Amino acid sequence: MPQDVTFDLPFDTPVSDHLEYARARHLRWIWDMGLVRSQAGFEEYRSWDLPQAAARTYPHASAADMVVLMNWFSLAFLFDDQFDASQPDRADRILEVARELIVTPLRPAGSRPRVVCPITVAWAQVWDHLSDGMSLTWRTRFAASWGRFLVAHCEEVDLAARGIAGTLDLDEYTEFRRRTVGIHHSIDAGERSRGFEVPAQVQAHPLMERMRDLAADTIGFMNDVHSFERERRRGDGHNLIAVLHRDRGLSWEAAAEEAYRMTTARLTEYLDLESQVPQMCAELNLNEEERARVQQGVEAIQHWINGNYEWALVSGRYTAAKAGPAVKGSVDDLLAV
Repeated sequence: MPQDVTFDLPFDTPVSDHLEYARARHLRWIWDMGLVRSQAGFEEYRSWDLPQAAARTYPHASAADMVVLMNWFSLAFLFDDQFDASQPDRADRILEVARELIVTPLRPAGSRPRVVCPITVAWAQVWDHLSDGMSLTWRTRFAASWGRFLVAHCEEVDLAARGIAGTLDLDEYTEFRRRTVGIHHSIDAGERSRGFEVPAQVQAHPLMERMRDLAADTIGFMNDVHSFERERRRGDGHNLIAVLHRDRGLSWEAAAEEAYRMTTARLTEYLDLESQVPQMCAELNLNEEERARVQQGVEAIQHWINGNYEWALVSGRYTAAKAGPAVKGSVDDLLAV
């Protein structure tokens, strides 16, 4: 299934006016922080065009905050590509670095990382900026979502290291993908990007919890569709189409069609729940200011669903025709000191 498969999304989301300003500063930052260590690594990274993804998913961020958000984006994507199944012993180092990334938001501001490599040093700097001005409630929520994502990433690496990455059934994979896609903390960052916080009672409401899960499913499944050809070349079984092919015994074509159907079904359910948000606000007896923050929270989800989709259609990250080290993941080793 090609990268240019389209979905009918009912959102018309903006793109930040600060894209080019922030892109230039971000690309300089990744060089300065050692997040790319070769010209080949830089060119591969630049082909992903993560700055566009940040500009689409956080369109209301200030110019300075847009740079921070782009810097943060680079860490998650680059770390995700550090594992090579041909080097299973590397899984232990990934686990060690992931622990450091998880605990950084739980330490006092300004703390230096105890596990040192380009990614941990960069994350400590980014977190100082990303958490600035946000409440303890928000920082705790973000840290929990971020931690679940990184734990799931380590579980994925462990499965690959043991040679059993392609053993999850459809139900197991669906739950697992919801964590590995990393959307919950990404939606949380939408609040930071506009300087607001969704009321705690709304975040805890079953309607909002389900909306966030459905957004994660929709984005994760769309990503699986768009990245399938690249991941198939890499021998990566962590993809909805591959799981359907294996677990349901479907042909590749039928599996791709079913993946598309499942994606649109998740989106349809999300839209139905989104229409019930005013009823939830009334149930919780929210005032006008609180309702405005809820609406911004809903927009943060919309920005992620549509913005990520628009970026994925053109990003070089999901191009199937790659050669050399980029086929397997990141070109540069970012876990060494």
